[in-house]
Amino acid sequence: MSNAAFTRPPLAEALSAWQQCLADRRLPTEMLWIFAENLCIEHSRATPGSFRIGFQTRFTPPPDEAIETAYDHFGESGARMVFYRLGSFHQKSVCILLCDAWFEERAARDGFTRRDEWGVSFCPGYAGDIEEITALSRWLHRVKRDRAFHDFDFSMALETIEELRTHGRSLQPYERFAQKLLNRLRRVLGQS
Repeated sequence: MSNAAFTRPPLAEALSAWQQCLADRRLPTEMLWIFAENLCIEHSRATPGSFRIGFQTRFTPPPDEAIETAYDHFGESGARMVFYRLGSFHQKSVCILLCDAWFEERAARDGFTRRDEWGVSFCPGYAGDIEEITALSRWLHRVKRDRAFHDFDFSMALETIEELRTHGRSLQPYERFAQKLLNRLRRVLGQS
């Protein structure tokens, strides 16, 4: 695990290095950023017992500044940050930002390019396409549990992005619970 013996670059510099990593592998350099709620994991019909990964931005669209918010928040931690590509969609790389000390041991043999001076790794993935899910029923019936653990499980949730924008920090579990109760009470009382 890292003891923050690195200096995070500004987001623009990190994105430039990420784009260069993608270009070096002849992958699309225009990026579409997604977050935990945008992932759509489904049972594979082609291979029983396996899963396929898709994404959606129709039902839970990320705010424009979400990648900046996630980068700033993850940047405050001493854990390794990972720029991760899930696949291509319409000449764009579908990317997700990850962060956890679990990635510290991941190296080239795992498909990761390390920038240890930044505490950052790049994982460009494979050249294949990823499907955008546009049917609400498919997204509602996505697999949420009872599947193997995956790298993208370390992504940031849009709920956290909203908390950071609203409160300047992520809420504690009891605060989230209290917020949900207040919202329900307001709906019952007809308040906005």
